[in-house]
Amino acid sequence: MEHQLGAVEGPCWLEATSAVLNLPNAVDAIADTDVCLRQMAVAEFRQILSDLPQAVQEVLHDVAMAHRQQTELAVSRLAKDAEARCAEWLLRHAKTGEKGVMAVQLQERKRSIAAQLGIAPETLSRVLRHLRERSMISGSGRLLNLVDPNGLKSLAGV
Repeated sequence: MEHQLGAVEGPCWLEATSAVLNLPNAVDAIADTDVCLRQMAVAEFRQILSDLPQAVQEVLHDVAMAHRQQTELAVSRLAKDAEARCAEWLLRHAKTGEKGVMAVQLQERKRSIAAQLGIAPETLSRVLRHLRERSMISGSGRLLNLVDPNGLKSLAGV
């Protein structure tokens, strides 16, 4: 699936966030014009980072985490429908209880959760109702049990 998140003009770093966090690339880049590409081995880059003062490393890590979250949010909103985004959100916020059941304790209003997902509150309510009807979640109010975590993972594409 091909979606354009934006455009960049060089000189710039492409996906330095992934190298800082030691994660796979979140997006690909496609050049529309001729480019001069310079690359650096990840090991060399990480060695340079390790030579920085600890406080600088921590700030860089936090900035990289925020950038990665924004990138993943943008990709999710472009490539996933409301059900997939909701399933992904439920899985990310689930905690396993004493009986081994995964559940989400809703700490925020549905309006706030819907805003995080880029959908209307009515859409969130409809999606949750559909997930209940498909026996993927149960419960109501502030506690939602994830009855079928594997089904939610499949729906979320993770």
